[in-house]
Amino acid sequence: MESAQGRIKPSKRRVIVRSVLALGLALASVSAVKREDFKTCSQSGFCARNRAYADIAKENPQWTSPFQLNPSSLRLNKGVLTGDLINVQEDKQPSDKPALAFELHLLDTDAARIRINERSPIHTRYDGVQDTVLIKPYGHATEGSYQKLGKDENGVLTIQYGAQSQNTVRISSAPFKIEFLVNGVPTVLLNDEGLLRFERLRNKEESKVEEEGEKQEEEASTDPLVEQKAGGNDIEIAIEKSELEKKLEENLWEEKFKEFTDSKPRGPESFGMDITFSGISHVYGIPEHASSLSLKATRGPDAPYTEPYRLYNLDVFEYEGDNPMALYGSVPFMLGHSKNSTTAVFWMNAAETWIDVEKSPEDKNGGILSWIKSKKAVHPAATRTHWMSEAGVLDVFVFLGPTHRDIFRQYASLVGTTALPQAFSIAYHQCRWNYNNQNDVAEVDAGFDEHDIPYDVLWLDIEHTNGKRYFTWDEAKFPNPTGMQESLSSKGRKMVTIIDPHIKKDGDYHVSKEGAELDVYIKNKDGSSDFDGWCWPGSSQWIDFYNPKARDWWASQFSYDKYIGSTKSLFTWNDMNEPSVFSGPEITIPKDVIHYGNVEHRNVHNLYGTMFHSATAQGLARRDETNQRPFVLSRAFFAGTQRFGAIWTGDNVASWEHLELASPMLLTIGLSGIPFSGADVGGFFGNPDAELLTRWYQAGIYYPFFRAHAHLDSKRREPWLFGEPYTTQIREAIRTRYTLLPFWYTLFQEASVEGTPIIRPMFTEFPEDEAVFGMDDQYMVGDAILVKPVVKSAVVRSNVYFAGNEKWFDIKDYSVEQGPGFKDIDSPADKIPVYQRAGTIVPKRERPRRSSKAMENDPFTLVIALDSKGEASGRLYLDDGESFNYENGDYILREFKVSKGVLSSRKVESAVAVASGKSSFAEKAGGLRIERLVILGATAPLKKVAVGDHSLQVNCSQVGGSYVCTVKEPQVTVGKDFDLSFA
Repeated sequence: MESAQGRIKPSKRRVIVRSVLALGLALASVSAVKREDFKTCSQSGFCARNRAYADIAKENPQWTSPFQLNPSSLRLNKGVLTGDLINVQEDKQPSDKPALAFELHLLDTDAARIRINERSPIHTRYDGVQDTVLIKPYGHATEGSYQKLGKDENGVLTIQYGAQSQNTVRISSAPFKIEFLVNGVPTVLLNDEGLLRFERLRNKEESKVEEEGEKQEEEASTDPLVEQKAGGNDIEIAIEKSELEKKLEENLWEEKFKEFTDSKPRGPESFGMDITFSGISHVYGIPEHASSLSLKATRGPDAPYTEPYRLYNLDVFEYEGDNPMALYGSVPFMLGHSKNSTTAVFWMNAAETWIDVEKSPEDKNGGILSWIKSKKAVHPAATRTHWMSEAGVLDVFVFLGPTHRDIFRQYASLVGTTALPQAFSIAYHQCRWNYNNQNDVAEVDAGFDEHDIPYDVLWLDIEHTNGKRYFTWDEAKFPNPTGMQESLSSKGRKMVTIIDPHIKKDGDYHVSKEGAELDVYIKNKDGSSDFDGWCWPGSSQWIDFYNPKARDWWASQFSYDKYIGSTKSLFTWNDMNEPSVFSGPEITIPKDVIHYGNVEHRNVHNLYGTMFHSATAQGLARRDETNQRPFVLSRAFFAGTQRFGAIWTGDNVASWEHLELASPMLLTIGLSGIPFSGADVGGFFGNPDAELLTRWYQAGIYYPFFRAHAHLDSKRREPWLFGEPYTTQIREAIRTRYTLLPFWYTLFQEASVEGTPIIRPMFTEFPEDEAVFGMDDQYMVGDAILVKPVVKSAVVRSNVYFAGNEKWFDIKDYSVEQGPGFKDIDSPADKIPVYQRAGTIVPKRERPRRSSKAMENDPFTLVIALDSKGEASGRLYLDDGESFNYENGDYILREFKVSKGVLSSRKVESAVAVASGKSSFAEKAGGLRIERLVILGATAPLKKVAVGDHSLQVNCSQVGGSYVCTVKEPQVTVGKDFDLSFA
């Protein structure tokens, strides 16, 4: 929804007296992102310090890391290696500065975890991210699954681990470096560049003493001048710090940005480390950025970017394209891929984080082995990354695959998979800020029926409330919210209302009053008074979702007796949850405000939106006794958000550029563990013309979350308002989404179990084809459907890459293309290139209905695309689409296969036993018919199709060099095994 960046200029006293009306006018006046409202690395003290440290290292050819492991301290026990990590430059008196604690965990998933923390700090460093992000205590490698190979003459400790002992980790003590190898090949290297830097917590007085001591030492060496005799000549020696060295001491105890001051009461506590992806040129992930799928370099002479990628959840509306600026969400997960290896890292930290990326055609360092031998080995191309976080502990997971699916599984075992959504939520959503009143809602709903366009959900933005008081209704505009929802529900449709984390400060508002009485608001930096900021309602307070009492209380607000006017067909939209604070620095909450447990916000900023999302989902799940799955959309996100619902890419623009940006952004988010995501179809800001809106619908039907949304000041743009031929073209696009809902729902079930993305970059399906490694203008939906959106005006031909030595079938006319290679394909105004891959089976429902609910008893069509061997496979998943009964095994999961001229259907056995009498859905739905088979790629017309002794009618026609054969009423159902032969 709406953003506030650049819209309110608070005075230095931060006294805001503007009316909400004035705020609304300010919204309309802004036309683009104001970059000056957001920090660059040089304005972020810890980023500037860590980057300066990297520059010092790069300028010194003899640079080595000052960190060393104490070899005598190393202990390996039950899959965990521990030891003492010493900074030999700082720790001149080790007794005064205890060594850092080093841990290497070997996990039972073949992943590894590295942690570095302070021993006995003056304050406990925040280490609670793991309690929120990790879904359960992970298991360590068992004693027999790893082997300590001992130390060599250079002091390098080697441990072999993994299911097939394919992984090796080498730990060097002096200087400290870690190298991960797969089948003997270096893959991930930690601190290979020696950029590990760790700011210890200290007292401000202690820091002053250190600074004075350094100053006196410097003065003693330069004034008076020190004289040395060298060949009878006097040599003057002056020690002066470089500009880079001076940067290491900047903004340690206080930091200013514009009129705001961050008090930093705990002082500096940042850390950074380099991570090298050896032999890998393409890295992906670390959303959210409006940039390409394959991350661009931010360092090096030819780097397209000069700023690092930033992870800091912010309300950045109308964001710029091709930019590493922070946006609404943050997932510190990065995946690297080459023909020979796939690997990933997860930097588990919720504080502000920056990542530099540098690419080189050759890895001349050669890793630890070449460093030990003091000679330069040459390795394939490498990508060096430098991770910098403001606070917390250094906690990084390394995933070595070896395949993408292995990495998705390993990562999901830590942070969880996507929640299986209600079936309606993967259909079409209609939204704008705002539908004006109850009559407007009824007219829009009727418009869809009048124009035979299906939709499932109608959304209401902030104007539906009583003065921006959430959990209320504007009674003048929406006098009968229950009746309104029931009217939609009678057609199988739902409603979503917006609920944000800021609460209007009003003693007569029941939510505000209860929150104050329960003491559940975020505190000012003094820890005693409630933080007061400015957002849509005016003076507001923010719920502290780190407080268990606050989460429980918030969840209770969704009960029907508290949220008056809500029904079980009403669901929720969490917006502004970065959090967005109009009167705060960078349009967000100050870093030095305090959460429950005396935790500074700086430690948990990127997790705030997820905590809000989680509490809301909990509230919907427990609001009644119908065992109903929640649906909650969130704008802010972090690792683990997928467990609670969907997200979207925020406040985009009605422009061709933003249509083009949507694909790489959604692919990146999906790769990073959050598959249920979408972009506002049509663009939130501005007014798309008919061509742009139509093309956006044609692309949007292939977003996992499919919603049209528009700004308050944009012109109305419901799908029929541009007239013909656009109404027909948009109707056809939306109907295509609905015919493919069985396929989409099956993909969501797979994602909920395996952690796989739903829309996938080409390289995940074709991992050895280098032509697709940087490709982000086309992608796969599952493993079966190729999509190439049209993202430029007046385009009627598209250059499509058909990967693999296999056939691809147009999903509309079944025309055939042969891969591999590029080909110009017609993309007229009524379609974009979409192809089904040979060797796949796609389940569909083809009867037009007004909503997905109305389709639940419809029969199925199987589209079978044969490969060159005459084989194909696919799955169909069904459950009741609403409840959690599937967790007890009440579902249907069928696997279809074609082999040797036989189409078979078999049940995929569940690991969950179905309780007696509890399989009501599976029993009922098992009788649903398969009404049609469409067989593509037959080399000759099929002459006979039979189920047992019963012959079926088949009709074939030639399309290109192969045949399309249709079998109607094959007399089989989705609930029973069958074998259907054809020849």
